[in-house]
Amino acid sequence: MSKLNTSMATPNQGEFMADTDFKNEFDHVEAVDDYITTQAGEANLLHQEIEALKRLSEEEYAAAHAKLVRKIDLRLLPVLFILLILNYLDRNALASARVQGLEKDLHLKGDQFNIAVSILFAGYILGQIPSNLILSRVRPSIYLSVWVALWGAVSACTAAADNYNHLLVIRFFLGVTESPYFPGALFLLSSWYTKKELAFRTSILYTGSLLSGAFSGLISAGIQKGLNGVSGLSSWRWMFILEGAVTVAAAIASAFILPDYPATTKWLSSREKAIAVYRLEKDAGVRDEETMTLFQSFKAAAMDYKLYLLAIIIITKTTAGAVTQFIPTVVATFGMSKVNTLLLTAPPYLFAAFLALTISYTSDRKPERCFHLLTPIVFGMVGFIIATTTTKTAPRYFSLFLMIGGMFGSYNVALAWISSTFARPRAKRAAAYATINSLGNVAQIWSPYLYKSTTAPSYHLAFTVNTVMAAVAVVFCVVLRWCLQRENARMDRLEVEEPDTERGHIAQDGIRYVL
Repeated sequence: MSKLNTSMATPNQGEFMADTDFKNEFDHVEAVDDYITTQAGEANLLHQEIEALKRLSEEEYAAAHAKLVRKIDLRLLPVLFILLILNYLDRNALASARVQGLEKDLHLKGDQFNIAVSILFAGYILGQIPSNLILSRVRPSIYLSVWVALWGAVSACTAAADNYNHLLVIRFFLGVTESPYFPGALFLLSSWYTKKELAFRTSILYTGSLLSGAFSGLISAGIQKGLNGVSGLSSWRWMFILEGAVTVAAAIASAFILPDYPATTKWLSSREKAIAVYRLEKDAGVRDEETMTLFQSFKAAAMDYKLYLLAIIIITKTTAGAVTQFIPTVVATFGMSKVNTLLLTAPPYLFAAFLALTISYTSDRKPERCFHLLTPIVFGMVGFIIATTTTKTAPRYFSLFLMIGGMFGSYNVALAWISSTFARPRAKRAAAYATINSLGNVAQIWSPYLYKSTTAPSYHLAFTVNTVMAAVAVVFCVVLRWCLQRENARMDRLEVEEPDTERGHIAQDGIRYVL
């Protein structure tokens, strides 16, 4: 009897392991059940809050709505703005480094500098589409911040480059690590703002890229004057070290400040989440939820002809806009000192930033996209024509204001047009942003070769091609507007002619495109 009790009281090792495995499996199943229960509870709470919102008076809802938008504006826009400034500072620092002596220090010859510029975009294009598809399923606050820290670290490594091959490798991986941020930031904005709010918010974000052009010249001039030769390092090496370190610090801070999605942001109350979800649902006619697989979302975007019309507009604008990589080089043909050359690059970007905010504000108020986009492009085309016909300092410098203001003062309107054209579902919008931005940046691979050093100081080929690209962009703006107008008219007609049919219901529920 005692023997039996002993065997029962002390099971063998195999039985003990089996019991332990069973317990662990039971705990796992229990944890999954708890997670599912929690998710269902949160969804139910969100639904209840949305129903409660519908019972509020117009004044009560308007006050709560305005309070939420202010809260998101204060948390989301400043962080994305600062990170985009750093993104473009790190990306375009090579242009300033050239003036500071990078070509001489690394013994670059022929087209090697142009290749170093373009190879960044090879890496940049590769990462955008898969990154945005992943982003629609993870926490943006963490995901984007990690990539920001990585590109800051890679950019700082440029200071260690000793030769052309080192520079190529670093630039390629800088492109890879930078690729998630810009399309990801645009997608995150489109996940929080309505069609009438988006162009102006996008312009605030994109103004960061324009101000980076101004800051780049000012920062580079300061470093050239104060740090050149300190600790035996050239000023361009100090520039990469300092800008990279600041980027990493900003990435750490952004992880605690950025929101995720309207229904999942932890620092919003349940009522605020409901308002965020409800207002976007009212704007688009459907809730912005994840219902597609990665392949389905990419296929849905790729099968939509409007994606390719928008892509052509972005490609042609980006080709002409590649001049920003060579603004210091063009200004250097004026024959001034390094410091003065770098300082003169700032004013055209400041003008473009002011123009971008003004154009986007009026575009949202209308709302209207096509003519707010193509009119500045026409002025940019005039700038390219002036630059093609003269190398005199005054008209050449004036042409830079028209070029940068025209091509980039309205770029954010093009980005907002993407969002309003691919409003829902979330995954299709993410795929559209990434695909169009990737196709657009293909132009950044080959356009630097237009600015061969052998064509200086006129750069006649580059400015002629840019003129043609601007004209093509104008044509396709008009074509896209006509197509969207036709789509809107078709839905209006179906809604009137077949109100009780399935097609009629689809027309009633479908979005109307912003023209």
